[in-house]
Amino acid sequence: MQDYHDFLGEVLISSEDLQRRITELGEQISKDYAGKGELLLICILRGGVLFLTDLMRQISIPHAIEFMAVSSYGVGGRQSTGQIRISLDLNVDIFNKHVLLVEDIIDSGHTLAAILELLSTRKPASLNVCTLLDKVERREVEVPIKYCGFTIPNKFVFGYGLDIDDYYRNLPFIGVVDLNKYNPGS
Repeated sequence: MQDYHDFLGEVLISSEDLQRRITELGEQISKDYAGKGELLLICILRGGVLFLTDLMRQISIPHAIEFMAVSSYGVGGRQSTGQIRISLDLNVDIFNKHVLLVEDIIDSGHTLAAILELLSTRKPASLNVCTLLDKVERREVEVPIKYCGFTIPNKFVFGYGLDIDDYYRNLPFIGVVDLNKYNPGS
């Protein structure tokens, strides 16, 4: 496996900037949902896990968590196929709960739009989106984003939950891949 230093083009968002913004998001979510009833954070696996764990520690009101695994990426995992596949659905009923979908990154919007459509049929009290990264330049389908950590350019990013071929999720920052230096299989 190639050392990430060999293909890291730049650190797009530092660990310190990530944590500062996540604290702000947690404070805003706590304020917005205070006194409104049951809050459920639904994390989209696997990329959203690091974001969820840091975010939930910054939310001061009671809340529960749940997970979904959804994929729209084909073989190689770098380009969306446009069709989603749910490999793990919710284990709880979301009827009349305030649901906050926690995503790592939104680019084309196709996957998120499909998830929102599915979850809305289950009649939650509210259904909103919190994403760490928003790649607006890639948007093909408009999706409502209530909370956004960072708007980023159309670059191939990794770290802090985002992977390259299932690796490098553990890095504490968001980096940009220099595709001229990345060699899959090394």
